[in-house]
Amino acid sequence: MTGVFSSSLFRRLRPGLLAAAVVSTAVLGSALSVAPAADAGTAAPAAYPGVAPAPGGAAVSVVEPAATAPTGPGTPNTSPGPPSSPPGTPNTSPFPPGAPTNLTASEVRTGSVTLTWTAAKPGCCAVAGYDITYYQAFDDVIYSASVGAVTTTTISNYIQPGRQYSFRVAARDTLGHLSTWTDALTVVTPVTDTGPDTTPPSAPQNLTVGEVTASTATLSWSPSTDNVGVLGYNVYQFDGWFSSKVIATVPGTTYTASLPASTPLRSLFYVRARDAAGNLSVASNTVALPTTTTPSPPPPSTCRVTYRNQSEWQSGFVATVTVQNTGAAPIDGWIVTFSFPGDQQITSGWNATVGQTGATVTARNLDWNRVLAPNGSTSFGIQGRWSTSDAAPTSFSLNGASCTVG
Repeated sequence: MTGVFSSSLFRRLRPGLLAAAVVSTAVLGSALSVAPAADAGTAAPAAYPGVAPAPGGAAVSVVEPAATAPTGPGTPNTSPGPPSSPPGTPNTSPFPPGAPTNLTASEVRTGSVTLTWTAAKPGCCAVAGYDITYYQAFDDVIYSASVGAVTTTTISNYIQPGRQYSFRVAARDTLGHLSTWTDALTVVTPVTDTGPDTTPPSAPQNLTVGEVTASTATLSWSPSTDNVGVLGYNVYQFDGWFSSKVIATVPGTTYTASLPASTPLRSLFYVRARDAAGNLSVASNTVALPTTTTPSPPPPSTCRVTYRNQSEWQSGFVATVTVQNTGAAPIDGWIVTFSFPGDQQITSGWNATVGQTGATVTARNLDWNRVLAPNGSTSFGIQGRWSTSDAAPTSFSLNGASCTVG
């Protein structure tokens, strides 16, 4: 591990933002680096400058030939030509180094990230060191650091637990030429370094906007995976400029959001999975909700769910839920979500992984019943308790889409 020579931070200019950016002079030598905002639906961060100019004001010496007396006809010219450069004079041609390659995070902890890369190939001059830029997802501040001619370093400034960061590295030669930047490396820091689970879930995929009513829109996404198990999902609203906030925590893969009011700022949404230890995944893609009040028709249902109380007694019940694929394509992996209208509490389940948060129940497939063929079906059972009402649920969703109630 090597020490970081210098570090600084500056704010990214957002499109249309009429404000001055205050930049530390330690940022990437004398070049001013300004990146645009992280945009909707893009996994890569803002672009960075490719090659920085050589330091301004550098004088170049020119050696004039020595004056000689005129020579007569036939007299050989013995005046010397321009002398060659002395041995060891550096080549000042503006050939920057090549970009570093194979940027990886060899260790990620709650308060630090160790980066490793393959050394850059020199251009005109020897590689003197590397510049590193990094920023937290959905934030407008970029941090920077500089290190010597090494291939690994540990970044700890401004690194916090449970956050998502993107890193880039560029090589710098002895004359200040800067290489192009590496592709962005995105990591998520764990919430603990000592707990039994420090591995974050995978990122939710395919966040989309489904049914839209006069005042709401339904968000849905593909489920994440985890080495222990996904507990649920955080839904975030991002203003597209400076900050984001958690607006909901749900156990399943769907959420009904209120339509945002018309505003000069952008209103984007994204989702992160969380596990029982509190680790958070990399963020999903972002989507924007419509601000109009014209509802879109709901998509046709491709599933049917039947709920049957098999037995009921004072304070207890056993129910069977049957899930049918009524679409034309197989369903590979399913999650059924519904809410109890009464005060039921599930105590056990079988043929599915069943969980409950408040009144909301989420049932996930097991390995053996993961695939539902067209017109195929599967059933799972639950047992629970109740005190005032054991009324059956009236609406169900399968992988975020509404189902017909059988």
